[in-house]
Amino acid sequence: MNPEKNRVKSIIVMVVILLTSKEIYAQEIVKTTNNLISPFKISGYIESYYSVDLSRSANDRKSPLFVNHNRDNRLAVNLAFLKTTYDTENIKANFALAVGTYMRANYAAEPGFLKNLYEGSIAVKLSKENNLWFETGIFSSHLGFESAKGDDNWTLTRSIANENSPYFESGGKISHTSNDGKWFVSALILSGWQRITPVNGNTLPSFGTQVTYSPSSKITLNSSTFIGTDTPDRMRLMRYFHNFFGVFKLNDKLAATVGFDIGIEQKNKGSSAYNTWFNPTAILRYTPTTNTAIALRGEYYDDKNSVIVSSISPNGFKTWAFSTNFDWRITKNFLWRIEARSLVSKNSIFTRQDGGTTNNDTFLTTALAMSF
Repeated sequence: MNPEKNRVKSIIVMVVILLTSKEIYAQEIVKTTNNLISPFKISGYIESYYSVDLSRSANDRKSPLFVNHNRDNRLAVNLAFLKTTYDTENIKANFALAVGTYMRANYAAEPGFLKNLYEGSIAVKLSKENNLWFETGIFSSHLGFESAKGDDNWTLTRSIANENSPYFESGGKISHTSNDGKWFVSALILSGWQRITPVNGNTLPSFGTQVTYSPSSKITLNSSTFIGTDTPDRMRLMRYFHNFFGVFKLNDKLAATVGFDIGIEQKNKGSSAYNTWFNPTAILRYTPTTNTAIALRGEYYDDKNSVIVSSISPNGFKTWAFSTNFDWRITKNFLWRIEARSLVSKNSIFTRQDGGTTNNDTFLTTALAMSF
């Protein structure tokens, strides 16, 4: 056989082996790198807004009733956060820092760095056979059907119910989801009513439960409870709260959410007499196209003893609220919204620009949200 041909054949074989080895090695590097990186994800969100109060504008802030979109007649950022998540089969973790007018209003009682700690928790799977998890840290509240992140909600502004119940909680919770996904149950031990650091002088933890039932993709029913106190030991007033809501997909374009909250709190330490507050809420959402949506909301909030909502009225806070909302999903990452909202109270509790008071308050709000 020709020696020259043998030499060429040997070179070709060596090159093929080399290239194949490199390809296999490269694939292994990519695979190993992906395995190391894939559990970690970085996401972000920013929502800017402009709101005009047609009834008051005595200063640049709305009523203390609101912690979201609470600035008047100025462009502001309601919430902006950067979030890192770690997600594997047995361990999940979240960490997010945030700024914005929501953070300044709702985290005002927290010290230092905690004023900007939007979320920070770790969850461990306790059972391989069952979807049973234990989570500890700072996490979203188990109460209510709305969150601080705007584009998760059907309306631009939040309902009075959600604005005056916890958006976040700290503590620990154990939760279980059934294998068919229809049931979710959890039990919680918490540092208080929307508290990272407990109220000074309070040594009693708070407790909560949540049960969610979804018999089909068209119906979700939720029942959540809170038992605890938001006062120091020396003047402890026990608080009991129940949050119920249902989400119903009526057809391909129409959906509804209905909710009812009720709470009681002791009038005095050790008393068997209680102050009560309650509120029903209903939202109807119509999505004519995949990128647009219209929402109508009606709600009533009754806190005659000013347990949750402080009021100068002798009748406490008794207010109806109505809103209409339009959404346009510009792209996958951008959402533009506009909303008109009006509140009507039994008494004149809203301050006008001239220093007087009125029983109604109307404002327009627009917002642009970006997520990645």
